[in-house]
Amino acid sequence: MDINQIVNGTAVLGIEFGSTRIKGVLIGRDHKVIASGSHEWENDYVDGVWTYSEKAIISGLQSCYADLKKNIQDEYHVTLNKIGALGISAMMHGYLPFDAGMNLLVPFRTWRNTITGQAADALTDLFSFNMPQRWSLSHLYQAILNNESHVKDIAYLTTLAGWIHYLLSGRKVLGVGDASGMMPIDSDTCSYDSRMVSAFDSLIADKGYPWKLIDILPEVLCAGQNAGTLTKEGALLLDPAGDLEAGCPLCPPEGDAGTGMAATNSVRERTGNVSAGTSIFSMIVLEKPMSKVYPEIDIVTTPAGKQVGMVHCNSCTSDINAWVSLLREFADLLGVKTEAGDVFTKLFRKSLEGDKDCGGLVNFNYLAGEPVTGLSEGRPLFVRLPDARMNLANFMRAQIYSSMETLKYGMEIMNRENVAIDRVYGHGGLFKTEGVGQNYLAAAIHAPVTVMETAGEGGAWGIALLADFLLYRGENETLEDYLQDHVFTGMKQITVSPDSADEEGFNRYMDRFVSCIPAEKAAADHFRG
Repeated sequence: MDINQIVNGTAVLGIEFGSTRIKGVLIGRDHKVIASGSHEWENDYVDGVWTYSEKAIISGLQSCYADLKKNIQDEYHVTLNKIGALGISAMMHGYLPFDAGMNLLVPFRTWRNTITGQAADALTDLFSFNMPQRWSLSHLYQAILNNESHVKDIAYLTTLAGWIHYLLSGRKVLGVGDASGMMPIDSDTCSYDSRMVSAFDSLIADKGYPWKLIDILPEVLCAGQNAGTLTKEGALLLDPAGDLEAGCPLCPPEGDAGTGMAATNSVRERTGNVSAGTSIFSMIVLEKPMSKVYPEIDIVTTPAGKQVGMVHCNSCTSDINAWVSLLREFADLLGVKTEAGDVFTKLFRKSLEGDKDCGGLVNFNYLAGEPVTGLSEGRPLFVRLPDARMNLANFMRAQIYSSMETLKYGMEIMNRENVAIDRVYGHGGLFKTEGVGQNYLAAAIHAPVTVMETAGEGGAWGIALLADFLLYRGENETLEDYLQDHVFTGMKQITVSPDSADEEGFNRYMDRFVSCIPAEKAAADHFRG
């Protein structure tokens, strides 16, 4: 019984900090969600930097947990006092430097910032390894190039998940998947690439900083390793009411890419997943290394340390949300009251009636820059040919295509590299309407796409599974086997293969999209507030 697992403290809690929502889920021994809680939030654009304030981060964590706790009280009429294990996940990358007293030296610089181009290019050349702009080491080196005064005072550098984990446990550690978004990982040692660490130290030796790189980075742990326990201070931070007991184990904190892989059972070689929310990214577990360095493809790892080819795009559903909001406002003007979920479903289904190539319409959903297509800044931009077939179906199809067009741009490189892909799992809000986003994605990446009944659970469920793996794994049991044998066996799923007509239509759309990139760049360069 769910209530017994709550009372006995055997249920497992996962909390993930997403771009627009902090979500917590409590799961039972059957890995199903017993209860959930959430907190909505948005990033701020302050002094040219995308950020979340310290206050917003802590209050958001507490609000999410309080909502979970209230929902448990309302549903089961018990107070959550004890949990079996805990996992923390968050948006990967970014820059959170602390001094020796664990005081944040500059406001959190999130993954969304594209302000580290000079550093990323220099480190890519130094390492012969693609170093994206959003990675923590790119942010650190850009701060060094900018002669920012705080750099000399850095005692610890981590990610958002790593910081929250520290606040709850006192441990300065990071899961290998999240660590692989700070700097390159050696999969054989499940730690930072020692050659690159040395190269970076040599690069900045003349600066005379009182630290070496390895001394300020978190310790790297693989899935299944113990990452500490919930301290009394951590329990009180999470639950200021004081009802939550300390002492439960924590799994290594992970990034949203790693939890997405766990939540979709895509941690084996030749499998992959696409996470589609505020941002969109694909993760393909590689059978062998890529033949050369591609700036469009990041090399990260699974939570178990296996190499993954990642195409990361900063913008996905936000522009769709804005247009749907506009259409709902128009309906309201006509006196028609609508429900958001119903409107999304109807509009997504309407897109199926559109031309396969969107009839001469092209949309850029770029709320931020997109390094994959060489844009350091973004401007949402809708373009149509004079003789375009402008109708609602084509308009919505172009909106949905735009959510994955930049991903497709990068994934075509893997296609040309003959990267083996047996299956790709889709998860996130883009796939909630059956037969729409899933079908378009299959056409975009030329591979079968599977959506499971857990597609809407997302990363909070994924990090809960990683915490569950820590608590209940068998001796020498791998993460791959644990997920397959204990979590996903018998789970309902729907798989679609790419439709050749959709593939051809999406390719024609992409030709127009690519031809319009200079116009998008001009808009970013000249259209100012």
